[in-house]
Amino acid sequence: MQALQTMDLSVAKQIRFVLTDIDDTVTTEGRLTADAYAALEQLSAAAITVIPITGRPAGWCDHIARMWPVFAVVGENGAFYMRYDRAARKMATHHFASEKHLQSNRQKLDQLALEILQQVPGSALASDQQYRLADLAIDFCEDVAPLPERAVQQIVAMFKAAGAQAKVSSIHVNGWYGAYDKLSMTKTLFAREFGLDLQNDNENVLFIGDSPNDEPLFQFFKYSLGVANIQHQLHRLTHHPKFVTPSEGGTGFVEMAHWLLLAHKV
Repeated sequence: MQALQTMDLSVAKQIRFVLTDIDDTVTTEGRLTADAYAALEQLSAAAITVIPITGRPAGWCDHIARMWPVFAVVGENGAFYMRYDRAARKMATHHFASEKHLQSNRQKLDQLALEILQQVPGSALASDQQYRLADLAIDFCEDVAPLPERAVQQIVAMFKAAGAQAKVSSIHVNGWYGAYDKLSMTKTLFAREFGLDLQNDNENVLFIGDSPNDEPLFQFFKYSLGVANIQHQLHRLTHHPKFVTPSEGGTGFVEMAHWLLLAHKV
């Protein structure tokens, strides 16, 4: 990984889209700071389109799409994206799965939740689970005492044994049924909303994240960036971001935003 400041300003100047994880990327120790939110607004004011790509639930994503200075938000690790039309005052949501499949998958995940909580002492449902549509989030360090790595891997193994996908974030293990992830829904969003094929056209896109569920985007995007706390997750990653910020969490996000804004003024 190269330092952010090694990204040439001519490269930074061409960035028109910032895709960002939220937890421990935009936020710092679970909170959205004034500086990080201001950076979102500054990017938007500079005509740089910001799209959060998060594992957080539909309930949170509805709020983020409405209230934050962002174009849209991909939620629950790619289960859907939401875009709020401010002129029409209407929320548009595109789901990966049909309502029928969502209901069937929910039943299977609810049963799996009981088994995981019984077999992995100290684990808990994520505090935002009640706001989720498509996935199951097991907390291993957000609102519970941090679990050892072996317990995290046990949770992942139980999801996979049940035929589900499983991804580790900085705070949760998320599991779901369906062949999608953060990257696949991001590609769908760009095709539907911008008419762009990211497979062949992503020179003006930057992704910033911090955890294993961001790995498909780290690998895919030419300009992928980790906030400094990605260093704590490298043992879980095969594909690393190309660049890294000097600072962790929201402070690292602000450093990225200021680098892009500087480039756009040159």
